[in-house]
Amino acid sequence: MGDKANAHPGAAGRATAADHPASVRNVVLVGHSGSGKTTLVEALALTAGAVNRAGRVEDGGTVSDYDEIEHRQQRSVQLSLVPVGWDGYKINILDTPGYADFVGELRAGLRAADAALFVVSASDGVDGSTRMVWEECAAVGMPRAIVITHLEAARADFDEMTRICAAAFGADDPDAVLPLYLPLHGPQGPDGHAPVTGLIGLLSQRLFDYSSGERKESEPGPEQLPLIEEARNRLIEGIIAESEDETLMERYLGGEELDFKTLVQDLERAVARGIFFPVLAAAPAAEGAKQGLGTVELLELFTGGFPTPLEREAPTVTTPDGKARQVKACDPNGPLVAEVVKTASDPYVGRVSMVRVFSGTLRPDETVHVSGHGLADRGHEDHDVDERIGALSAPFGKQQRALTHAIAGDLACVAKLSRAETGDTLSSKDDPLLMEPWEMPDPLLPLAIQAHSKADEDKLSQGLSRLVAEDPTMRLEQNQDTHQVVLWCLGEAHADVALERLRNRYGVQVDVVPHKVSLRETFADRSGGRGRHVKQSGGHGQYAICEIEVEPLPGGSGIEFVDKVVGGAVPRQFIPSVEKGVRAQAARGVAAGYALIDVRITLLDGKSHSVDSSDAAFQTAGALALREAAADARIHLLEPVAEVTVLVGDEYVGAVMSDLSGRRGRVIGTEQAGGGRTLVRAEVPEIEIGRYGVDLRSLSHGTARFHRTYARHEPMPAQLAEKIREQTNGNP
Repeated sequence: MGDKANAHPGAAGRATAADHPASVRNVVLVGHSGSGKTTLVEALALTAGAVNRAGRVEDGGTVSDYDEIEHRQQRSVQLSLVPVGWDGYKINILDTPGYADFVGELRAGLRAADAALFVVSASDGVDGSTRMVWEECAAVGMPRAIVITHLEAARADFDEMTRICAAAFGADDPDAVLPLYLPLHGPQGPDGHAPVTGLIGLLSQRLFDYSSGERKESEPGPEQLPLIEEARNRLIEGIIAESEDETLMERYLGGEELDFKTLVQDLERAVARGIFFPVLAAAPAAEGAKQGLGTVELLELFTGGFPTPLEREAPTVTTPDGKARQVKACDPNGPLVAEVVKTASDPYVGRVSMVRVFSGTLRPDETVHVSGHGLADRGHEDHDVDERIGALSAPFGKQQRALTHAIAGDLACVAKLSRAETGDTLSSKDDPLLMEPWEMPDPLLPLAIQAHSKADEDKLSQGLSRLVAEDPTMRLEQNQDTHQVVLWCLGEAHADVALERLRNRYGVQVDVVPHKVSLRETFADRSGGRGRHVKQSGGHGQYAICEIEVEPLPGGSGIEFVDKVVGGAVPRQFIPSVEKGVRAQAARGVAAGYALIDVRITLLDGKSHSVDSSDAAFQTAGALALREAAADARIHLLEPVAEVTVLVGDEYVGAVMSDLSGRRGRVIGTEQAGGGRTLVRAEVPEIEIGRYGVDLRSLSHGTARFHRTYARHEPMPAQLAEKIREQTNGNP
């Protein structure tokens, strides 16, 4: 790194279609909100020559409309692609949201990329959510590097932040997280802060000065060489410790001066293998400058140190019916396998899909097969259809630059895929294939909504279907028990964005209503009831009498109907009618309007009339008998209980367990999960954990995760049950 001091920005500038996977780099930027990711993308685009001044493209638009508040907000909550060209390479830069609520967009970026650049603010440090993403990348061996931003802030210290990064990201091997460059400081200002004006390459021992607004190379002065000697020696030792050449360490310790080219090659291999994580520094360009500090070094790292798509393992692929298929990794001439990593709606061109091509070559106007994504449980439709795609393009601000093709390893936007959703697989219509989906976080915050007006009600269904098509982390539920439409989201910000998109993008105004959980009723003890439905008002009458006994059953038993009628008191043809009436009344509830469960209802006796008895009459009598039995019995109101597992750092275990207890939860046990974390298992009433995801994030500073599954229904505390009954009776 650093041997391309005179690389000319703008040589490739605006990236077009790549012709070989080796010339493509897919890099995802990761970091918390406010770390400077979007500003860094602007600076990289400027240095690459894709824009002619900070943040703006040459035709007067902007890189993803950076200077417009509305579009800045969009970029802060969704995955964005900015392709640039540098030194003959096409670099697809994926900018991810920093908010935890939009981790689905982050996961999509990790899926589409081959390497990750972690953006860390010198003024904010490393937060818990960034550590968790680092661990996700480590689990799959993704190459990573770190860039420190906001060095212009008062008290910003590059050396200290490098040590913090080594502690946070290099717990197993701190010498795997080391700087490639040291900052060069200018004169101190009135506040005592010395701005960073350049970088000193530790391997090349060259000085790169950005103070003039353009990178200039020179030799460091004699007074600077001692400052970098210790850092340089440590960097060299860290690189050769990971080298495939076992003789390098012996030669280095023997006093041999290792060749610069050899060190760079070993560095690049160590980074690409995901075992060495260089630290760099960057700052945006000043007004009128041509390059931002450290941007050339980052672009060189992308092209020389990050892996090509050829080095990524082939995805797990099957036929739509589940038969395994072997696909050669990143072969432009192989069978088409591409994946939709993002779906967006454009008011002018309709649905636009961002696609990563893993095998084969995608071309405009060809017919492809769209295979389902396996998220039907979240309200997403399964797909198994052929579709003709529209134009291929590379996004850049408001523009979509036309592409002639997209080869294996490249990213492109596809227009007019009306059925494809995020996570779907595109393949040849003659050879349909399906990629294994990536892991999506569970949406655990319920948002109950209803149409604001009749006009909105007519548009609601279509608006919701489009909304969930764009976002696989959102689950749409039509709750049959509570009759509510529920959007399950990842957090409050996620919910706010969903409402904003419904309102502004799809023209649907909705009202948020309190979310209801599916309560149940059951008998606390044995009871009997008599149903009498006798009416005679001229013409055909109604006559049916039945007697029943109701007794409670263990949880999970449902409703059991038993016939013990003797002597034909209730004719055989009307016994199913009694059962039907009893079950219908049970579904409506007998006390507070919630479904009755876990009881045995025994038909004991009854009376009939040879002319006036009928199916309808005995259905009514059965319902009346159940209601009478309930009137003379104690009825328990049952609430759903969830089994909750919380993965949390050891320092927050006590607070989490105390919080669960305050929610009427029962902690079942804990177990060590490794990495300084504990898994807490508990059973908690669902009515107490509607906002638990939001509260847990605050409690653990964003470092905890939880999962819940339905366990059973069990009786509510009497005081709470009475309160709900009063609310129900007051608001029928």
